[in-house]
Formats: sequence, structure tokens, C-alpha cells
Amino acid sequence: MEVFGGLSQVMRCCCQDGAFCEGVTFHQFLILDAVAKEKELHMADLHKLLSVEKSTTTRLVNPLIKKGLIKREKAAHDSRAVKLSLTKEGRETHKKVLVCLTDFFERALGNIPSKKRTDVLESVKIFITAIKNSADSCSCY
Repeated sequence: MEVFGGLSQVMRCCCQDGAFCEGVTFHQFLILDAVAKEKELHMADLHKLLSVEKSTTTRLVNPLIKKGLIKREKAAHDSRAVKLSLTKEGRETHKKVLVCLTDFFERALGNIPSKKRTDVLESVKIFITAIKNSADSCSCY
């Protein structure tokens, strides 16, 4: 339980709805990043990437649209489908937040002895996979 409690405490920065850089939350950055990688991303694809309810995806995207970072348009193939793309300001904000996050992660890695970094990161990946696989069959999750 100590490991799970510790992870929960340090990961709160990624789960809070408070802005951490350039007025963007971590979840909002994940959206900006996904859209930036694809140039245009259908809302249904974003929903799958985030692994959240459709209403949650909409709730997370709407502030980005209001801030002028993302634009929402009807998809050409289906008038009911929606596609997202970054605005010019959205691309600039994405770059700035990416620099901020890269600095944060580099500082975090700097706190891991250099000879152990590869082992630590590999162990974290294995742990994440184990949690995902266990969550599928756990009634308490």
C-alpha cells in the first residue's frame, strides 16, 4: 500500500484541474499534444485516447475551444462527427507547455542516479502494465 499511496500523492499534479503552465491543465495538455501530433483529430478518436467518458472528453475540450487554442469543425465524412485542430495560438501554447514539461521531467530524472535511470523507467513501465491488466479483472476499481 505504501507504493500506491506514494504514487497517488506525487501524481496529483497530473490529476488536478488547476492550470500548471500557460493556463493549461495536464489533461488539457494531453489533448493539445494529441491534436498536435495528428494535425486533425476526430473527437471519437480523442475519447479513445483519453480513456474517459464522452461527456468528460467534451468537458475537457470545451475550455480549450473557449481559450482559442483548439477549433472544432464538422467532419467532411459525417456531419455528426467532429474534428479538432489547433489554432495558431494553440500551436504556440503547446510548444511552450512542452518546454515546461520537458524541464520538469528532466529535473525529475536528475533526481534518479544516472546508472539506475533505465532500470527505474523500465520498472515503472512494467508496473503500469501490471496495474492496467489487474484493473480489468478487479471489481473494486
